[in-house]
Amino acid sequence: MVVAEIDPEALKAFFGDHYPKMAKFAELLTTDGITRGLIGPRETERIWSRHLVNCAGVCQVLPHHGTILDLGSGAGLPGIVIAIMRPEQPVILLESLQRRVNWLEEMKQVLDLPNVTVIRGRAGEKFDLPPVATVTARAVAALNKLMIWSAPILQKGGSLYAIKGESAGEEIAEVQKESKKFAKQWDIGHIKTWADAQALITLPGVEPTTVVKVPRLHVSRETRIGAGVPSHG
Repeated sequence: MVVAEIDPEALKAFFGDHYPKMAKFAELLTTDGITRGLIGPRETERIWSRHLVNCAGVCQVLPHHGTILDLGSGAGLPGIVIAIMRPEQPVILLESLQRRVNWLEEMKQVLDLPNVTVIRGRAGEKFDLPPVATVTARAVAALNKLMIWSAPILQKGGSLYAIKGESAGEEIAEVQKESKKFAKQWDIGHIKTWADAQALITLPGVEPTTVVKVPRLHVSRETRIGAGVPSHG
């Protein structure tokens, strides 16, 4: 297992009591994960800086209550990382490909994560689940799509937390432009929406984790009364 440019002691301090499980996950990703095509061979030397620390950064802003649903979990980034960091919270991993679902189920067992539930499914489909407090996503789709997909999943007052890169500002601008399209799709009149990008500092030498928070689509009280529709936020 390669820690690359990050000081090992700083890494242990950053993850604290969660470090042993995170180190085991790193080992599995850089061995079985590569063999099974879940991550590329070139990711081995930056598994901590580009992936695990990056994903853990979002935990600085995630609510400490309610269920977290990770859209398109893939290899477990960020879903498994969040589950390790937040053992007290239920974490649902939603993934459409069976081979990745199998991997996630194995990670649940090997890493002893009883707070994890793995569901095979695709974003935008209907699921027999109650609305959740938080939705997360990383490297799944553009923000405008994530916003639409997460709206039916989120409960009142819930939010989407999307881990993004350099495109965060452009994607936020696109969401604002498309607010009328969202309103038409949901047939709820004028939508008030906003998105906030935060650069979260993690470790020295590691790029900040950029997280875009988007509260569930909602309308004003006046619009709800006039349109005769329930609140969406």
